[in-house]
Amino acid sequence: MPVDLHTHSRYSDGSDLPGDLVEAAHSIGLTAFALTDHDTQDGIPEARSAARNLDIELIPGVEISCEWEPGTLHLVVLFLEPGSGPLQDRLNRLQRGRAERNDRIVERLNDLGIEITTDEVAREADVGVAGRPHVAALLVRKGVVEDMRAAFDEYLGNGRPAYVGRERLTPEESIELALRSRALPILSHPYTMGLDSETQFREAFSHLAGIGLAGIDCYYPEYSIEERIALAELTRSFGMIPSGGSDYHGTYKSGLQLGTGWGDLVVADEVLEELKAAQAALPR
Repeated sequence: MPVDLHTHSRYSDGSDLPGDLVEAAHSIGLTAFALTDHDTQDGIPEARSAARNLDIELIPGVEISCEWEPGTLHLVVLFLEPGSGPLQDRLNRLQRGRAERNDRIVERLNDLGIEITTDEVAREADVGVAGRPHVAALLVRKGVVEDMRAAFDEYLGNGRPAYVGRERLTPEESIELALRSRALPILSHPYTMGLDSETQFREAFSHLAGIGLAGIDCYYPEYSIEERIALAELTRSFGMIPSGGSDYHGTYKSGLQLGTGWGDLVVADEVLEELKAAQAALPR
């Protein structure tokens, strides 16, 4: 049976509440899914409560954006229990940085003649951590841009007039904190790393595997089936586990479906079983 190990709720930059996400995952036949909101685990208790009433397993997680050049590097951290811990405590600081970033983005948009307030951004997010997708949704609603993509292309993307950077952990810090928290760090959507040759990928994967990276999101909706297979083989060659998920965001990624991505994604439950075994082997 299929699983989905990369999803987002309204607590970060998705449109669905965690409980609704659980119900949707159950309705399409998933046996398990991971809630991996950006920099926050605030949605985990709600998701866990809903999962108890249904025949579906919830994997607690988080997604972290790391400092990386020349592209972007995100880590999905699985089996991270909410509460106090090395990584969990650091997430609190990252959340404060996101709030400060939102204030600066709003200031830049105001300077550009666009009327928007931090209160409006907070209301758009409703719960959890507000971010650029919520600002983008407001720009669409106000008629400033036609759609979410245009909001990032014209205002919010890296290098655009309202873009503001924020504090990020290095991959080394993130992986260390995840392992100390008895959680598994997984490299997500590796083709955004800005690497343009197999040699560069091999060098990067070798380094990350050497410092404890447990797996890579090989089964990812933006990649062709051939790319997924090749990526899984490369991941195995470094002793890591091929993982994957839809990267579901609800209406903030229109057309992308929970569990199946663009329609051809399947992440087998054997993937989760292998990850569980790796997590159980972590030192206590």
